[in-house]
Amino acid sequence: MGALDAYRELKGRLDGTVYLDEPMNRHTTYHLGGPVALYVECASVHDLGVCFEVLSAEQLPWAIVGKGSNLLVSDAGWRGAVLTLTGQFKEIVAPPLPGEQADEQAGWSADEARGRHSIVAGAGVILNTLVQTAFKHGYSGFEFAVGIPGTLGGALAMNAGTASEGIGTIVSKLTVYRPGVGLLRIPQSELHWSYRASGIAPGDIIVESELKTVPGHTVQIRAKMEASLNRRKATQPLTKPSAGSVFRNPPDASVGKMIEDLGLKGYRRGGAEVSPVHANFIVNNGSATAGDVLAIIMEVCRRVKDEYGTELQTEIRFIGFE
Repeated sequence: MGALDAYRELKGRLDGTVYLDEPMNRHTTYHLGGPVALYVECASVHDLGVCFEVLSAEQLPWAIVGKGSNLLVSDAGWRGAVLTLTGQFKEIVAPPLPGEQADEQAGWSADEARGRHSIVAGAGVILNTLVQTAFKHGYSGFEFAVGIPGTLGGALAMNAGTASEGIGTIVSKLTVYRPGVGLLRIPQSELHWSYRASGIAPGDIIVESELKTVPGHTVQIRAKMEASLNRRKATQPLTKPSAGSVFRNPPDASVGKMIEDLGLKGYRRGGAEVSPVHANFIVNNGSATAGDVLAIIMEVCRRVKDEYGTELQTEIRFIGFE
């Protein structure tokens, strides 16, 4: 009765909304996943406090998700609570720039100007919304992120980006919510960014970030954004449901090339397939199950281990699998 009791307790106390037995195929970019016991849209810090009070009392496990863009949920679902951030966590504050000329008159170099013009954004902001906001205000430094799906919080948690640029490079401060403690502000000097990792403590929830910028020229920013988006369109299967890159690249190697060299492009299980466009993507051809995707992941791991002696690590998260 834990989930039902939690639902009844939360229903009248939240600024956001709580759902019982919510199908996760509505909330993942794979369009896959069975029902979770609770799906909670937290609209405020108050909501987070109430959630963890109730979940702790009912001894329910929990997970925080953004837009489900790097998530595989079991077909059988999960008897836990999935939390997502909305409401105040979707706000962006992006002050207008005084302009490059004003920076020069103030005696600031480009490096000095970085951080003087900052965007403050909630973790629930869609990453592409943030990129477009930066562009409209004349802020540079966000071009590499165009076309990356998901929320800012998810991007920060996994230090999303390209092979040469991660979002951690433009962060000056993170605000996290620590269950049982409350809000904590963490400066960049205390963050330890690495490949697909932010270094925040397990269990901390990113709720807001202050992001450094430099003034830019709209034409140049647009050109960089278009070039980045065109590269993604040419090299990634953006027209089919997926969870982005499935595996982390081993040191000094491309996992996509390793999988391709094994002849696994186009390899299928049920309605899931190793993308013929990029071998590090597993796509849903329309009839896939989460079990199909997992079977391909396991087969790819086995083949790579046998051929290269490399234990692959996944980028995507799993919910509901034993």
